[in-house]
Amino acid sequence: MKVQIKYGEKILAKDVLIAEAMIDRLIGLMFRKQLTGSDGLLIDPCRSIHTFFMRYSLDIVFINKKNKVIKIIRDIKPWRMTWIYFRANKTLELPAGKLPSDLKEGDILEVKNV
Repeated sequence: MKVQIKYGEKILAKDVLIAEAMIDRLIGLMFRKQLTGSDGLLIDPCRSIHTFFMRYSLDIVFINKKNKVIKIIRDIKPWRMTWIYFRANKTLELPAGKLPSDLKEGDILEVKNV
């Protein structure tokens, strides 16, 4: 399944893969040379991520059940881990630099199926 994610009138990602199965959540974007075939990955459920075995940096957005932004981490490098964000339920992973600079914690994202 793929979704589109918007912030106000801006489209953050038009073609986002959803990782809901345990194996998809476990593998995520590991081992890929680049993100191809989609704009990003939405991991559901997810409260923490790591970038072990990644080959590029990511922008990360932790989101709650109501799609409210809980935490933003920009340009996280490979071989790092995040804290656990207990208020988060989903995590959006995008290539580094893809998040608009005006996106902030507390903003609401619109997630819709495409």
